[in-house]
Amino acid sequence: MPEEIKVKIKEVIQRNYNVKSFRLEVPGPLNFKAGQFLLVKLQDDPGLKKYLSISSSPTEKCYLEFTKKLTESDFSKTLDNLGAGDEVSIQYPFGKFVLDEASLKIAFLSGGIGITPIRSICKYVVDKNLGCSIVLVYANRSVKDVVFKDDFDAMMKSYPALRVAHVLSEAQAGFICSVGRINAELIKNKIPDYQERKFYLCGPPQMVEAMRLLLAEELGVSLEMMVTENFQGY
Repeated sequence: MPEEIKVKIKEVIQRNYNVKSFRLEVPGPLNFKAGQFLLVKLQDDPGLKKYLSISSSPTEKCYLEFTKKLTESDFSKTLDNLGAGDEVSIQYPFGKFVLDEASLKIAFLSGGIGITPIRSICKYVVDKNLGCSIVLVYANRSVKDVVFKDDFDAMMKSYPALRVAHVLSEAQAGFICSVGRINAELIKNKIPDYQERKFYLCGPPQMVEAMRLLLAEELGVSLEMMVTENFQGY
């Protein structure tokens, strides 16, 4: 079990109307793989702790960042009131949702705040210029729910082997996206070489299970070509 350490919040970033990133000052070298998660404890109260994905990349060495969708939970309300200089306790790293660097072609299917570990992995690939081809299909209700759009736009400019396809429940003027849900036809359209890619699935548990079944039963993707993470950070 990783040791528990107290760290200070370095910066808080508002990502959209209900999502914030918290950057932490962590002593010593950062020891995690892109895509892993951490345990955050806000106080001694056992109800005020959560497992949250790390949204920063190991290449971003000045801080460790987690990103949270803020709800009406006690944890979210307490977290929302914290700012630069406040302390939290963390344990890390946990999880096996990490990049197989031997895969030359990968695809991500994600929904909502499930994008956080994917942001970490993509930033790592881009910063290291690993050369693998990446397609991300990212589903949200509306454009206001999209997280890390500016980050992914910047990554695509510097790393042409990364493509992002947005899927929204409702159309938005001026925003390039598909409307509806991720289904077999959309995957065939956005990822025509899907049979050659390793798939990483991350989002709400129901979505992850639906995507796993869709890939296996409708598209014939083997379970060995899927990496899943039932996102815990709500």
